[in-house]
Amino acid sequence: MPGQALALVAITLGAAIVNGALGYGFSSITVPLALLFLSNRTLNPALVLLEIPLNASVLWANRAAIPAVWRRVVPIVLGLLPGILAGTLVVSRVNPPWLKLGTLAALLPLTLLQAGGIRRPIRAERPAGFLFGGGVGALYAVTTISGPPLALALNNQGFSKDAFRAALGLVRLAASLLTGVAYLFAGLFVRDSVALLPWMLPSVAIGVPAGAIVIRRLHPETFRRICMSFDAGVVSFGVSTLLRELHLVDSGAAYLVMVVTVLIDGFLLARFFSGPKPVVVTHAA
Repeated sequence: MPGQALALVAITLGAAIVNGALGYGFSSITVPLALLFLSNRTLNPALVLLEIPLNASVLWANRAAIPAVWRRVVPIVLGLLPGILAGTLVVSRVNPPWLKLGTLAALLPLTLLQAGGIRRPIRAERPAGFLFGGGVGALYAVTTISGPPLALALNNQGFSKDAFRAALGLVRLAASLLTGVAYLFAGLFVRDSVALLPWMLPSVAIGVPAGAIVIRRLHPETFRRICMSFDAGVVSFGVSTLLRELHLVDSGAAYLVMVVTVLIDGFLLARFFSGPKPVVVTHAA
């Protein structure tokens, strides 16, 4: 399927550029687009294998900030394991089309929250961290996506830009490693999944450093909002399409999900561009 392979190359190149610029976003861009022609069971294991070195590189680049953040993210890391085990069970048992719908339905509000720039500081970090980690672990195991909820949680927590990226890299590396082990024991690493890696690796190798260059020329918050808005449109299209494929909504009314999402996102973008641009000083965009 050369067409699908070339599409995957283009998708992962764009996603790698976003990840190189923001420190996250690879899966949240790749997954909704790639699920248009791949199943979670095929796509997820390849992305997990790819994200282990990707997350390790983010952590390594910001290693100087690890001593300042690791204690604060330990509760989240400890909470990952039960969530990952539950999520892996879901991936191995649930029917692929329904799993796709669940994945995109979970992703849609997260992308809109990101597009809206919603940030709320967490006051009780340690008590909330374990429960939050469980949710992130389950979400990651099912979707390979963790950047948007982590960014929502870690933004406004007083982290410097490097500390934010170090905390993000630490949690995401732990999530990808633990999910890789869980997938291995569940027998999810099959030939079709591993065969995707040669198509994705060059895109990552080119896209990540390109993203680091791109972000120097753009306002980080503007770049992040545009990426998340694009993602919201893709995710809502996927949800609408699956509602028809699964015969949950057999008419064109299924695309009301996409219409409503585009309207909400358009309002959020208009509000952002009509207001003063925030100064990014305590977190990565």
